[in-house]
Amino acid sequence: MEQSAAGGSSTVIPSLYPSQAKLAADSYHTGRVIEDPKWSLATVSHLTELCLQHIIDNFENNPILNHLLPEHQRKVLDRLPTGLPLAVTANLIHNEDYWKRCCTERWQVCDISNYGNRWKQMFLERHLESILKSFIPNTTDPNQVLDLIPLCKDYVRKLEVDQFLPPVKVDQKEEMNDLSHTGSDSGLDEVSVHHYDLGALIIALPHLEELHLTYGVKDCGMNFEWNLFRFTYQDCSNLAVALKMCHNLKVFKLTRSKVDDEKTELLVHNLLDHPCLVELNLSHNLIRDKGAQALGKLINRSKLEILDLCNNQIHHLGAQALAQALAKNFTLTSLNLRLNCVEDEGGEVIGRALLTNTTLKSIHLGSNNLSGATAMLFSKVLAQNTALTSINFSCNHLGPDGGKQLLEGMADNKALLEFDLRLAEVDQEAEYIQQMVWANQEAARLRSLQQPPAKLL
Repeated sequence: MEQSAAGGSSTVIPSLYPSQAKLAADSYHTGRVIEDPKWSLATVSHLTELCLQHIIDNFENNPILNHLLPEHQRKVLDRLPTGLPLAVTANLIHNEDYWKRCCTERWQVCDISNYGNRWKQMFLERHLESILKSFIPNTTDPNQVLDLIPLCKDYVRKLEVDQFLPPVKVDQKEEMNDLSHTGSDSGLDEVSVHHYDLGALIIALPHLEELHLTYGVKDCGMNFEWNLFRFTYQDCSNLAVALKMCHNLKVFKLTRSKVDDEKTELLVHNLLDHPCLVELNLSHNLIRDKGAQALGKLINRSKLEILDLCNNQIHHLGAQALAQALAKNFTLTSLNLRLNCVEDEGGEVIGRALLTNTTLKSIHLGSNNLSGATAMLFSKVLAQNTALTSINFSCNHLGPDGGKQLLEGMADNKALLEFDLRLAEVDQEAEYIQQMVWANQEAARLRSLQQPPAKLL
């Protein structure tokens, strides 16, 4: 026992061994620990999750996706960033959900129905298209395109490129300014404005089936120059050679590119006897009679089913060449000659060809300066031809007499399902003709209902 120094009441302090004193001190300090009430063992990440996150963070340098279990692969793909280089992802990742994220994060409108209902195909096609649209010859590195070939060649089925940029040169700009001061456009031919050569790319895409091209510049605004919209003969030559080697191509569209007769003949020469081409669209160009004559040869030498020559400069001689091909052809089903100038001389020869042709289903002769003479001949076509299902004579001058002739031809016609006579000056006859067309449509609908369903293979 010990007495207090103040001489007061005494306090009994038991004597302790050193080990007991330490234990007491530890107990004292432990009691002062403040615990977090929100803490839980569940907040601690599993080692598996930490490893997966490490794989995601280092995927560009070490893409070990194929070494993971399926459930771990799904977790990695759900969290991978969409900005990884295609050299890493294109040949490794086939998961459609990942490519869907890539598409929706990059573009506002994503309709995969135009891309075989495959997100990966859509991304690779549109990515390649964007590079081609922004490619500047002599400035952009060609490897930006060539390096993509081994990554996308198994997926690209269709390319739609509605812009090609010409090369940008300082001396070219000065030359253009000199030409503008002289007020002459003839010197434009001497300016090098050749575009990117698609040859190496097209030939290296074995599954390419559709190619839609427009040689021009979109949204140029105040920077407008005529040379921005030139499809040169060298451009055409390069393209024609590539088309000949693209054996699986089914649809080719070259629109709004100032394609004239000379370039048309060059294209046709390389498309003759093409094994797969079924649709050709050269609308909104500068094709005249010689170009149409070349296309007449193509109709007879190829498997074309659809030919669109809308808004060109084809007159009656070109129409005669096309008509001669139609009289012998057994594959073409649609011909569009809207916004040309075939006039009655061309319209009549086309009509005579349709008296013997048994495969053409659609003919568009709108805005061709046709009159009653063409209507009179097509009255015979309506009475005899059982293959045509669509005729368009809109924006012509057929007149009331022409309307009466067509009405007589429709009397026994049961095949025509579309007949456009808007702004053709045929007056009330158009209403009677339309009633007959509606009757044909209803009869066709009833026939389709009576047909037995197709057997599933």
